[in-house]
Amino acid sequence: MSGGQHGPAWDSHRPPDPELIKDCVHCGFCLTTCPSYNVFGTEMDSPRGRIVLMRVGHDEPAISPQMVEHFDNCLGCMACVTACPSGVQYDRLIEQVRPQLERNGPRTRREKWFRGAVFALFTHPGRLRAMVPGVAIGRLLARTPLRRTRLGPLLTLAPPVPLSAAVSRLPAVTKPAAGVSPRGKVAFLQGCLQRVFFGDVNAATVRVLAAEGWEVHAPRKPRCCGALPLHSGYEETAAASAKEVIAAYEGYDTIAVNVAGCGSAMKEYGHLFADDPQWRERAAAFSAKVRDIHEVLAAHPAQAPRHPLPMTVAYHDACHLAHAQKVRREPRELLGAVPELTLVEPREWELCCGSAGIWNLTKPAAAAELGKRKADNLLATGATAIAAANPGCALQITAHLPRPIPVYHPMTLLDASIRGAAVR
Repeated sequence: MSGGQHGPAWDSHRPPDPELIKDCVHCGFCLTTCPSYNVFGTEMDSPRGRIVLMRVGHDEPAISPQMVEHFDNCLGCMACVTACPSGVQYDRLIEQVRPQLERNGPRTRREKWFRGAVFALFTHPGRLRAMVPGVAIGRLLARTPLRRTRLGPLLTLAPPVPLSAAVSRLPAVTKPAAGVSPRGKVAFLQGCLQRVFFGDVNAATVRVLAAEGWEVHAPRKPRCCGALPLHSGYEETAAASAKEVIAAYEGYDTIAVNVAGCGSAMKEYGHLFADDPQWRERAAAFSAKVRDIHEVLAAHPAQAPRHPLPMTVAYHDACHLAHAQKVRREPRELLGAVPELTLVEPREWELCCGSAGIWNLTKPAAAAELGKRKADNLLATGATAIAAANPGCALQITAHLPRPIPVYHPMTLLDASIRGAAVR
């Protein structure tokens, strides 16, 4: 996909747009909300500093190791987009930079291997299922000297997964619950990591949709939406996955997603294929039909009765839900409608927990600092549970809690309320 030299540091395939770069007036409103600036404390690790580097890349002869480091330090959380009074499209700019780094940046063989191995594992549900028996062993190994190796973050973040996760499957079609008014069909994306390590969340999501009158279609394939490689600059890998998803789900009017990162990526397909005449219109039409699960449910009056859940829940805003998709009101409305559930808000809601796709694997020390900060803010609310709508966030927060407190997807809580069951 790379073309001739453009900048010359950036090649000619979608370099960071100079017109978008000009929008930044360097006011500094982004600084307090930027997690990497909060951790590293340097100007080049702020959004406005990176925008300067983007401009420099149009004049410098090559991408330097220092440029790669500063861009890699960006979590891609998009909190700066929410905070910016000038409407700077940093999300578009960083998406243009990341593929440039992967095509032209001076990465070491070790770094390339590690990133490739992460994508080769976490975007393949079949490989993840094969790992399930070893996850328990991995959790034990996290207490050994292996925690100080490159595998340490993987071992520390490993979730407690039952062996049944290796074989459990969602039905291809789930009919609406008896006694409710049908609302039509909705397609549900199962995800890759989500369907294996958080299969109970997927099952809860399908039950909630059925209880609200939806006929839920949950095809097993395609395996991955391409979110992890897309947000990391592996453009060709992401595009291949995106094409499979578009082709598989084109026949549906609504595509529901319960993973913040996946939903954000699928809503970006129109940008991914903006220069592809064969896929541009199909991708844009597909993205227009993608809805986060909270958006789907909040758009209609509730049909299923809610039973009390006497608990205090701190709501965590996943970055790709709150900042990238601008979905903040709907989860709060849905949880707030559960009888006896008290919803509380943590300080620094806009600050990333440090998960950020694969960032907590590539920048473990900095991610741990952010994870502890987020966990402390959530605990300070006095909550007895935490709600988080992204698997990466759930793993990151759980890993850095100083004392055990359950982290639930909002659909798990809503499902328990509808069924009149205790949350587990």
